[in-house]
Amino acid sequence: MGGGGTSDELPTIVRVIDARAAELSALLEQRVLQRLGAEGGWLPFDRYMAMALYEPGLGYYARGEAIFGAWPASRNGDRNRSSAGSDFITAPELSPFFGAALARQVAEVLRLGAIDEVIEFGAGSGALAGQLLDALAALGVPLRRYAIVELTGALRARQQARLARFGAQVQWLDAWPPEDNAAIDAVVVGNEVLDAMPVKLLHFDGDQWLERGVVAAPAPATTGAAQELAFGDRPTTLRPPRADEALPGAVVELHEQAAAFVATVAERLHRGAGFFIDYGFPEAEYYHPQRHQGTLMCHRAHRADTDPLADPGTKDITAHVDFTAMALAAQEAGAEVVGYTSQARFLINCGLPELLRGAKPQALSAAHKLLAEHEMGELFKVLAFARGVPFEAAPLGFSAGDRTHTL
Repeated sequence: MGGGGTSDELPTIVRVIDARAAELSALLEQRVLQRLGAEGGWLPFDRYMAMALYEPGLGYYARGEAIFGAWPASRNGDRNRSSAGSDFITAPELSPFFGAALARQVAEVLRLGAIDEVIEFGAGSGALAGQLLDALAALGVPLRRYAIVELTGALRARQQARLARFGAQVQWLDAWPPEDNAAIDAVVVGNEVLDAMPVKLLHFDGDQWLERGVVAAPAPATTGAAQELAFGDRPTTLRPPRADEALPGAVVELHEQAAAFVATVAERLHRGAGFFIDYGFPEAEYYHPQRHQGTLMCHRAHRADTDPLADPGTKDITAHVDFTAMALAAQEAGAEVVGYTSQARFLINCGLPELLRGAKPQALSAAHKLLAEHEMGELFKVLAFARGVPFEAAPLGFSAGDRTHTL
């Protein structure tokens, strides 16, 4: 997650953490150091990122704090009433019209495929689920089940409280893929899910490719600690796309876990479609030499920094998505890529301007950020793949401005 288009990038860390957060971060750092000791002193970055985000009780998403919202904690440490001191905002929290527009695309697939289930991955605060359920009901689309795959207990509890009004229609899955190994007849939705999946880091030193990992280094005497986390590189046979174009000193991400996840969804899909919305680029832009320091970024208190090793567990760690890799993973798993475009174009195709008629100025201002190029409109993209759905033309959200040819 991380609201890729809405944070101000700063070269230094913005420390807005209280004593409890600092204590939990120190515990997580000690756990990483222990893992390093057990693993021979080096941990691949993707494994460190998984701990920083998902370690039970300590990782960023596993703490149970209110991380989604419009406002950060105030300078004096007080929490803003409406946002509870959030770190970033995603499209569903920004405007309910996001879910209302997306619901039109979901409804099209449900009707064409004679499907009655939606599966959402990483439902965050539950805002998008509520919007989709309300909008689908208003459209008269019958829905047997809205399933949420949420592996973080703290977020699941928040979702259950928010979605209680829908009763048994909303259900939570304990694992993915489900143990019954059954085929999926559903519309699959993932908003800002792929960017939060751990990535591998590769570094090109001008002569060879190295995999970047985490090591223990002596800590400055002023910290009172014996060791701290630092980066360490090892030779690797891994190569990124367009490796021959890399500049000396380049650092890039590989999305192996996200690609494997997309492949699993596409493989299990029997009848339905998957819609994944995130910030990112096609391969040619993602690995362009001008982006030679990669896209890894941390988000806290609506600010961004580039040091994922500082204060682990207190901030989100994300990387922009290589949508070419995701499309290839879906295609190689047997699904058909049916659309790729900007979030702005997708929402316009789904009727967002019509939905906004008569909206109040404040709602219009919030929805504008979903479309504006300098906000979410251009940086965020929508990728869709399908199987077994008889589309007579391009899916609604890709009826104009499709960019599949750029993947």
